[in-house]
Amino acid sequence: MPATTVLRRGLAAMAALPLLALAACGYGSQAKDDDTVKVAAGAKKIDGLDSVRIGYFGNLTHATALVGRQQGFFQKELGATKAQYATFNAGPSEIEALNSGSIDIGWIGPSPAINGYLKSGGKNLRIIGGSASGGVKLVVNPEKIKSLKDVKGKRIATPQLGNTQDVAFLNWIAEQGWKVDAQSGEGDVSVIRTDNKVTPDAYKSGSVDGAWVPEPTASKLVAEGAKVLLDESTLWPEQQFVITNVIVSQSFLKEHPKAVEAVLRASVETNKWINANPGKAKTAANQQLQVDTGKPLPADVLDPAWKSIRITDDPLAATFDTQAEHAVKAGLLEQSDLKGIYDLTPLNKILAAEGEATVGDAGLGAAS
Repeated sequence: MPATTVLRRGLAAMAALPLLALAACGYGSQAKDDDTVKVAAGAKKIDGLDSVRIGYFGNLTHATALVGRQQGFFQKELGATKAQYATFNAGPSEIEALNSGSIDIGWIGPSPAINGYLKSGGKNLRIIGGSASGGVKLVVNPEKIKSLKDVKGKRIATPQLGNTQDVAFLNWIAEQGWKVDAQSGEGDVSVIRTDNKVTPDAYKSGSVDGAWVPEPTASKLVAEGAKVLLDESTLWPEQQFVITNVIVSQSFLKEHPKAVEAVLRASVETNKWINANPGKAKTAANQQLQVDTGKPLPADVLDPAWKSIRITDDPLAATFDTQAEHAVKAGLLEQSDLKGIYDLTPLNKILAAEGEATVGDAGLGAAS
């Protein structure tokens, strides 16, 4: 297996950034206790737990968590153990919450998972399932950029230094034969690291000419007049690449395996329901976004964004490994071994019981 990545000092420091707490409740934004908890008569607590704490981002690439919560799939599988939720704006804060025990299980992108795993010496988390593929686009001002070659010399936003989209864009730049200093973002293209929340305003003001961003930010820019120049999925085999995984604290996995299986079973059932009922699922995700952010997505953003995301149980481990290699080539990461980051045994047990095909870990699984 190709080796992958130990973080350089500049990127590793990102994990220590101040947490993006949305309220005075520690890590992330604590969910309101207003979920309709449907507990079957006679239901018992799993592993003796009063609750399981689940973290996710309030965006569409975390649709499994959004829909699973809104439709009650997690609570159904957890029985009398309460599903509690916290939402996050960025990967480092969710990793800190997992490390501190503020959450037990979370939905997160590849780069923060790599960051968290390697920074702890491989001791804090495991990836235990997939959730979403795709949903990332290069969108640009059509008056300034009419073709891919026109990107040279322009100012293009990515969400964060070293995040999943930033690495993908740097890799694409290198494939064009252009040069950019990864840390500063300066070179043949100016890479402007900008929070997704403010990228639409930056585009409207003209301070950036486009962005390589996930949904729904890409569709928000299109609603402001931008055009999709490139869908990242077209750069990958079978147009699939991991954008969201399910992670768990290693200690929680060891001490509460039945609770982990319950959450994974709910994830599998949620994904099956989403794929069988895309219209209802889109509505459910948007309803949960309204609860989490105070504002639903308008149809001209929601509809195209939803279409570009593929929901899957498969963590697409081979593409995860490739993304890590891209970060090494960009100079953001150093060679290291990610073997042990996956434990797909609980997920494959559930998939086999459902008569579904099991999934692979690309040789990066933990020793049994």
